[in-house]
Amino acid sequence: MASNSSLNKHPGLDEWLSIGADGRVTVLTGKVDIGQRISTAIAMLVAEELDVDMDRVDVVRTVTGEAPDEGVTSGSNSMEETGNATRLAAATARRYLLAQAAPALDADVSALEIEDGLVQARGTNKSVTYAELMGGKTFDIPVDEEVILKSPDEFRRIGTRAITRGMQEIVTGAPYFVQDMKMPDMLHARVVRPPHYHARLNGIDDAAHGRLTEAGVRVVRDGSFLAVATEDEYGAVKAAERLLGAADWALGDGLEPQDVFERLPSNERVSLPVIEGRPVDEAVPAPNETPRGAAITLSARFEKQYLMHGSIGPSAALALFEDGKLTVWSHSQGIYILRASMSEVLGMELDDLRLIHVPGAGCYGHNGADDVALDAALVARALPGTPVMLKWTREDEHAWEPYGSAMTMDVRASLDADGAVIDWSHDSFSDTYNMRPRPGPNRIGPARLLASGHLADPIPPPIPQPAMGRHVGIHRNLDPLYTFPERRLVKHLVRGLPLRTSALRALGAYANVFAIESFMDELAIAAGQDPVAFRLRHLDDERAKAVIEAAAKRMGEWDAHAGHGRGIAFAQYKNIQTYAAVGIEVEVNDAAEIRLHRVVIAADSGQVVDPDGLAAQLEGGLIQAASWTLHEQVTFDQGGITSRDWDSYPILRFDNIPEIETILMERPGAPFMGAGEATAGPTAAAIANAVRNATGLTLRRLPLTPDAVRSATME
Repeated sequence: MASNSSLNKHPGLDEWLSIGADGRVTVLTGKVDIGQRISTAIAMLVAEELDVDMDRVDVVRTVTGEAPDEGVTSGSNSMEETGNATRLAAATARRYLLAQAAPALDADVSALEIEDGLVQARGTNKSVTYAELMGGKTFDIPVDEEVILKSPDEFRRIGTRAITRGMQEIVTGAPYFVQDMKMPDMLHARVVRPPHYHARLNGIDDAAHGRLTEAGVRVVRDGSFLAVATEDEYGAVKAAERLLGAADWALGDGLEPQDVFERLPSNERVSLPVIEGRPVDEAVPAPNETPRGAAITLSARFEKQYLMHGSIGPSAALALFEDGKLTVWSHSQGIYILRASMSEVLGMELDDLRLIHVPGAGCYGHNGADDVALDAALVARALPGTPVMLKWTREDEHAWEPYGSAMTMDVRASLDADGAVIDWSHDSFSDTYNMRPRPGPNRIGPARLLASGHLADPIPPPIPQPAMGRHVGIHRNLDPLYTFPERRLVKHLVRGLPLRTSALRALGAYANVFAIESFMDELAIAAGQDPVAFRLRHLDDERAKAVIEAAAKRMGEWDAHAGHGRGIAFAQYKNIQTYAAVGIEVEVNDAAEIRLHRVVIAADSGQVVDPDGLAAQLEGGLIQAASWTLHEQVTFDQGGITSRDWDSYPILRFDNIPEIETILMERPGAPFMGAGEATAGPTAAAIANAVRNATGLTLRRLPLTPDAVRSATME
């Protein structure tokens, strides 16, 4: 097994696992559960390797200073990192426990059997429990990365169905999310935001301020950071409205109105060639000349609008500043990096900050969770000894979260006389996807938190630098898995764009795969070939071929419907994680609306641990990507963000959810491969390809709205 980055930082078994006097197994992890069911999968892995009932495994919430620091829960890395780490920890613990049980039972280890934490010696009535062996004691040994793990033919829990951890609370409406938390004497707070990014607070009307304080409203101001806190949540909402009306803002020039798709290829930028998935600090090669032997050369530009996370539950945090120490309950996906950056903003020692992860209402990416945690901390620091629950409003979430960047992709390819791709060129232009508050030089971590730029001593926003890792940010899935003999790949980090951006599910992969897989269909049509066969002839990877063939086979079994179209698309996320092929059947109705009818997902994620959780991730990713593809785009003008509610930022509704069938490829014993973001790009391309199949229209700018469809008929 490859070296585990989480275990490299936290090698001790006690950092991951303990067994109490009651026999319950407690598992610590630095990867937080944000609805991807990682806690369920971890419980399965630990229960399997320890031979205990899954109901006796507690995966506790992540707390700084207690849980391992595993960075950010992102990139579909949880199973490879914390999944493998906890599995190895459990297997190491099992071996240790058997070694302790053998002398206690006067038996050889090979004669011992375990059933739900009860160790028995075969042929005798002697037994001892894990609780009796450990009794709350520590292991004091490292996790053995070479420990022998169970083989698939021994599995009793891995690969079976299980109820999601926390599902009972969610279904019954019990307090579960950070938004549900209550504490004695807790105040409710709201932030009063400027009209747009560049506005700053001149002052507050004294009379209005006085009336608020007389009514018991606490007003907190630090530069342009402005907030209210009251005992009653509705009172906080009304107080924020009144304070907004009493605030005088210096508006400056506002946001610069622009056609972002004109600016993406023309603005100042940092351009880097990408070789085998990594940018290199070299000169960008000029676009290729049409190669010798080219029979057909095609080029196309694909475009994607700014997208928001659009969390159904707006971000929230609870903070308590007491005796010089700060505790924050947050749904951040990276509580350790957030703690480090918050300590810099607040001028506090790291050990005086404690962050406790509590689930939010759903987000995959960098939404407002980190920003609202700092907001709550600033208010709590101004009101020491009092718990402060600060919730963003719907307008806060829509207008102030970091978005997924708009992107432009220029793609060009040549085919030989046999219809094979002999040359490929792909340029992706985008703002950054990497603005999570990771600490670093020049206060770069704090500078990425929204409120830090509004304080009396503001931290200027950082200038994004190109991400240089493998398949990171803009260049995620820029490099096709196909076996093209010549390829020119370039990422362009564009400066001077108008909106705040950061990580959104799949990062650049959503747009890059949309461009690649849409263009593959265009090339197949130009070559007079079936799109599935065209893909297969350009692949050497048998697992890639298998998912495409599985999806295509199932699509071929569907009954044909007049006026409907079918499309297929494929990618392997980051070229190392889950293989996913998506087939979709759509209808374009008389109102130019794209209606989704049927979907098949075929996916290979290696060894399947939690099949229901895996299917949920693949299907949820498809539904979110379908919403991006058909509806979503952030809008703005000089006065600020204009898409501030669900009417101005529509999303996919229940009346257009297709029938979904998910095929999980069986790969017993294969390494885990992250799946949460695997279907995003293939979904967009499959829809566009299905629309072309149904109507003959080629749509290259997302979202594929009725206006976009009507415009395409006039081209």
